[in-house]
Amino acid sequence: MVFFQPLKAAVLAMLLISFASTAADIEYRHAHEDIGTVRQIYDGKLYPDVQVNTFRNIDRLFPTRTVEKGKAVSQLPLSKQPLQDFTYSVDGQSYDLYDVLSMNRVSGLLIIKNAEIVFEKYLLGNAPDTRWMSMSVVKSITATLIGAAIQDGFIRSIDDPIVNYLPRFNGTVYDGVTVKHLLQMSSGVAWNETYTDPASDRRRMLEAQLSQQPDAVLNLMASLPRAAAPGTVWNYSTGETQVAGALVRAATGKPVAQYLSEKIWSKLGMQADANWWLQSAEGLEVGGSGLSATLRDYARLGLFWLHDGVIKTAAHSERVLPEGWMKTASSRQSIGGKTVDYGYMLWPMHGNSYAAEGIFGQYLFVDPDAKLVVAMWSAQSKPLYRAGLNEYRFLQALSEHFQKSNH
Repeated sequence: MVFFQPLKAAVLAMLLISFASTAADIEYRHAHEDIGTVRQIYDGKLYPDVQVNTFRNIDRLFPTRTVEKGKAVSQLPLSKQPLQDFTYSVDGQSYDLYDVLSMNRVSGLLIIKNAEIVFEKYLLGNAPDTRWMSMSVVKSITATLIGAAIQDGFIRSIDDPIVNYLPRFNGTVYDGVTVKHLLQMSSGVAWNETYTDPASDRRRMLEAQLSQQPDAVLNLMASLPRAAAPGTVWNYSTGETQVAGALVRAATGKPVAQYLSEKIWSKLGMQADANWWLQSAEGLEVGGSGLSATLRDYARLGLFWLHDGVIKTAAHSERVLPEGWMKTASSRQSIGGKTVDYGYMLWPMHGNSYAAEGIFGQYLFVDPDAKLVVAMWSAQSKPLYRAGLNEYRFLQALSEHFQKSNH
């Protein structure tokens, strides 16, 4: 017995090391599925099975950089009052969750109320460890990192000209554009966002990304003409978010994925590493799309926004974003004397609620009034206008349900 206990402890330690090594080497469950191409994604020319495979394997389309998680995983407890018997009406027609999930081709839905899971469902072959593409949801993440850089002092002011940090744009169409203009998409730089038009600026950006040449996208942005004075016209532009990502990289001196990991991902208790598309091998992250993460980790990010950019743990509380940042970032903006239904790369909705949105039906919805977070994946057939049911109306109905029930 004198020697048994130390021996048992040593064997146990070896087993734990072996288990940890094996767990780290476990292959991603979807790694060998057949996938399509990125052009087929934007053209909406993928059959349903291959489309789903592609959306959960987008890290195979471009080089990526890892967004590393931390050591601890934050718990998302199950509510003792799960969502049941939920229905809502539109124009006299009643709908329920079964309708939403099937008609909108939802592949994952997680609803969190008061920091507890009231509904979680994976479909189309997905599972809790599946990673799914964000598409334009990542625009809101890039904007969030600008807020973090301001809080850290890497960016002095939201009203700073971006050329203070990106001198490469001196003398270009972006000379005179401020950080705030970027966040609002009010730079005045001409841009055509039509996904399915091969001649659009959005598709030119995609081709630049496909070329995998360093700075190809930024060179495209610098070559564009001016359509209006900065701060006078709102125009949705994915290209603008590539400039925003370059701003984060230049101001912090760190790769964008690394900064995301250091400020948020490693501290928020994420369950898995994420990965993020690069515009070239070892190059800049794609600021407007290409982050891939698990459903619960998207929801954890939503909780971070709900808490105004404060990370709370048992040991301490850390403010990552300037106080009040999320309220401003999620509010309608006045641009050129007109109120625009857009914040800092977030979409204001009913009341004080807002959403990060991506084509094909990706949503991260936050309602501070109802203390509600909804993470939703979908695989709709085309980039736009293929939702069977209006997602905004569904999310609004969820807010109303929980506010009425005081649940």
